[in-house]
Amino acid sequence: MASVVTSIFENMQYAVRYPDGYTEGKAYPVLLFLHGAGTRGTDIKNITGHSFMKRPDKIKDYPFVIVAPLCHENTWFDLFETLKRFTFFVASRPFTDKGRLYLTGNSMGGYGAWQLAMSLPELFAAIIPVCGGGMYWNAARLINVPVWAFHGGMDATVFVQESEHMINAINKKGGNAKLTVYPEHGHNSWSDTYDNPEIYTWLLSHENSNAKQLIDEYNSSSTFG
Repeated sequence: MASVVTSIFENMQYAVRYPDGYTEGKAYPVLLFLHGAGTRGTDIKNITGHSFMKRPDKIKDYPFVIVAPLCHENTWFDLFETLKRFTFFVASRPFTDKGRLYLTGNSMGGYGAWQLAMSLPELFAAIIPVCGGGMYWNAARLINVPVWAFHGGMDATVFVQESEHMINAINKKGGNAKLTVYPEHGHNSWSDTYDNPEIYTWLLSHENSNAKQLIDEYNSSSTFG
């Protein structure tokens, strides 16, 4: 049976769900999940009871260790330095296959996922941001990180253009990014996304090439402030 354990990193609580048949000492693909604004708080049950943690029950032979921190501040950006250190911590765990660390997040977590991947592109084999957005002028940081983004075409909370800008900017720089838009969906584009077995197959098709070259073209204060 799969098991869920909880712990604390610095001042941030987190939960880990192990796959069925988990063997201690074996390295597994790891999926780091950043939740949305509705899950914020200090009760770890917000994470252990989250629908994302129950998704593996619907997917046959779900292979990932899921690691899910809990945002106890207003946004992930208020915890961002902690989140970056936490990501290095996760990458160093004995259960983590270093070449198969993946990232996803929805809504507020979608924004967090975009930014975390741009901050630490060398760590992630592939990412799936859902109904989020980011600083697309910095998208060249992701040219070596495969991206599959999802968004609702009728989303009035986070406009679909947020994902479109990111995808277009990455591909313009030579990256590997694609976007799936649900034409009739509003803000909740994550339920159908996370229920789709294809996204997990897609993640596993990518292994980390360690971002051989990171690009930061926008370091001119006269142009970009």
